[in-house]
Amino acid sequence: MAKEIAGFIKLQIKGGAANPSPPVGPALGSKGLNIMDFCKQFNARTQEKAGKVLPVVITYYADKSFTFIVKNPPVAIQLLELTNVKSGSAEPNRKKVAEVTWEQVKGIATDKMSDLNCFTAEAAMKMVAGTARSMGITVKGETPN
Repeated sequence: MAKEIAGFIKLQIKGGAANPSPPVGPALGSKGLNIMDFCKQFNARTQEKAGKVLPVVITYYADKSFTFIVKNPPVAIQLLELTNVKSGSAEPNRKKVAEVTWEQVKGIATDKMSDLNCFTAEAAMKMVAGTARSMGITVKGETPN
């Protein structure tokens, strides 16, 4: 018989760097879950992506056990890494901070496709381009069709 799901916890943790300090400790401790067990499993599963911010969805069950899914880094983080800027623009409509090409946008879109709520690569590219635009990053070139 399947376990009864008690709830979900969504966190963003750096790969290979989960520890019992906030935000991990309080989020898991308030649900009565084993914090160190999660930290060891997460760090083992994400050591090849060390230092990158990774979203994780933890499903916890009524018997205090859990499973978790590690997703790809957020689009905004990938754009910042790609352009080597520290943060997006405070005024994205007036002050631009960087430029990316449509090929770079396509690379991020294909990497993030499993986590996005779209069905085609073109729609994923539009979502990534929209995120870039809202961060003050210009997308160069013609829109590929």
